[in-house]
Amino acid sequence: MNVTPAETPVQRRPRRFRLVATLLILAVIALATDAIFIEPNWIQVNHYSVQGPLAAPLKIAHLTDIHTGGFGYRERKMLAILEAEKPDVIVVTGDTLSSLHSDYANCRKLYEMLHAPLGVWVVLGNWENERPARREHFVYEATGVHLLVNASRQIRPDVWLVGLDDPWTGTPKLDTALQGVPPDAYKIALFHSPFFFDRASGRVNLCLAGHTHGGQVRLPFIRPYWLPSGCGRFLEGWYVERESRMYVSRGLGMSNLPVRFLCRPELAFITVQP
Repeated sequence: MNVTPAETPVQRRPRRFRLVATLLILAVIALATDAIFIEPNWIQVNHYSVQGPLAAPLKIAHLTDIHTGGFGYRERKMLAILEAEKPDVIVVTGDTLSSLHSDYANCRKLYEMLHAPLGVWVVLGNWENERPARREHFVYEATGVHLLVNASRQIRPDVWLVGLDDPWTGTPKLDTALQGVPPDAYKIALFHSPFFFDRASGRVNLCLAGHTHGGQVRLPFIRPYWLPSGCGRFLEGWYVERESRMYVSRGLGMSNLPVRFLCRPELAFITVQP
């Protein structure tokens, strides 16, 4: 009778190593699949309600950092969400361009498909300001989208939008933008880089910003180690100062690296209730 000798600890080590290595490889593949293919297209829809001195509710769709490179799944999903939600007004707080080397053709296609009863309003982000073809602003007028650069517009008898140049790469002029705005009007400031909230708070009721991407790649229990200049102390979500509120959205697109991890793209709907 033949007896197979038992494996020694030394003989078992290569098998354990192969098992651990295989598990690590599978984990890396799973994480990469999530970061590259799943999370970037898995839009999180957030609803918020704040109070303001309005005659009727106002539902705002806040888009930012779309970085569109054409009509892919994410853009189509965004449009489907907007169609289902039916906001009163759509605001885009900068960075619609996909990269510094892109043109405005994809932006134009996207803008042509955005519609809301009180209009679609856009401010510039750092990608638009740094793009050599920045003066292609005719694309906004041609598509019916309203570009606000240090200017304000009344969208309802009790509501004004105050649009500012990107505070990081441009020249925001809040005093200029507020000229002609009644002191008792509900004022919504739109700007790209959120650090400007320290200057705008106390002078407007609501601020909407983006730029941070929420960090884009997050690790559990650790603050993102990479954030673009112009974020200041802000990352995502709500902030309150001097009776002003600001919402910083994670945005819909990506820059530098086409990945998101533990930081899904976001489309926020904010309803101002009387």
